[in-house]
Amino acid sequence: MKQSITSLLPILAIMATPFISNANQVANDAPKILMVLSSYGEKNSDGELVKPGYEFDEMSKSYLVFKAAGTHVTFASPKGGELVTDKYDAKKAYNAEFLADESAVKALSSSLKLTDVNADEFDAVYIVGGKGPMYDLATDPQVKTIIKDVYEDNGIVAAVCHGPAALLDVKLSDNSYLVDGKRISAFTNLEESVFTKKWQLPFSLQDKLQGQGANYQQDGLMLNQVSIDGRIITGQNPFSTADSAVAVVEKLGLDSKDLPRFKDDNTIKLMEQFYADIDNASSTFKAQPEQYNPMLLAMIGVYQAKHAQSEVERNVALKVMQQTQDIINHPMLDITMAKTFIVQNEQDKAISLLKASQLKFPENEQISGLLNKLAD
Repeated sequence: MKQSITSLLPILAIMATPFISNANQVANDAPKILMVLSSYGEKNSDGELVKPGYEFDEMSKSYLVFKAAGTHVTFASPKGGELVTDKYDAKKAYNAEFLADESAVKALSSSLKLTDVNADEFDAVYIVGGKGPMYDLATDPQVKTIIKDVYEDNGIVAAVCHGPAALLDVKLSDNSYLVDGKRISAFTNLEESVFTKKWQLPFSLQDKLQGQGANYQQDGLMLNQVSIDGRIITGQNPFSTADSAVAVVEKLGLDSKDLPRFKDDNTIKLMEQFYADIDNASSTFKAQPEQYNPMLLAMIGVYQAKHAQSEVERNVALKVMQQTQDIINHPMLDITMAKTFIVQNEQDKAISLLKASQLKFPENEQISGLLNKLAD
């Protein structure tokens, strides 16, 4: 294994100043990370995605963290070359920063073929998610060999979201599964049922991991969960990406205190704070709303309200939706809050909210329909 450096390349401000990205500006003895992406993605002649690929947000966030920490990143994939990504927003701050880095874009467009990878050269292998890995990395024999070799050479194995599909069927020299008995996180069955609509996935990632002995760890719907078990690091969903990358940096022995942080991840962490201390989290959001993404916070509140399994979850979702509605002012929030009140047998609150909402959104048929239903 390459020896880890202990110095950190400075960045001037979080998500503001571009990191040093030119390969010749990275120290020669810098830790080397192999970032593996799916080759499965495909578009038709009209540019429409007909096969899912990798998740661009997860790639860009991880890359920014790794480069800011002073590591050397190599992109690799089963087929090599240019890859098809799932749909993404190029205007998001982290994606825009990545796309502005010519050397990074060039490296991504010429990804190394997995069969050409020498695992001995890398200190860590990091598997990016997206739906694509469920189709190719889940069964690719070369990525299994690389993961095994890096791990047994005292290296770090990390994956996020659907990336842990690549960890399936990885057998170590003692013939045990890599994930057997390890704390592992990945996209959950609940998250699949809520968010995976377009594609018919070949299997349940959660079930498969558990079937190979993984001590499966999960947080709530689209909340941040990073599991660290020795030199294996896994993240549950896209909002676990940055922390998964930071955990890799720390395992490499590098300083992590000034690494990039991202507004959407901070927003999810605020959502988690609502569960720990609802009043304090509410005050935090009111004091500095610009530090968070109100629309994302509202949508997480909506999804959690719809799939809540307890009164605690419903109360947190209600608080989040009430607070973000002051900024967003969208009928869907009022409708979801009213339905949540109904589930909690608080019809009077639902009626009062809907009447006020009807004045703001007089042409919304869902609001009128709910009011009529409650009046019957």
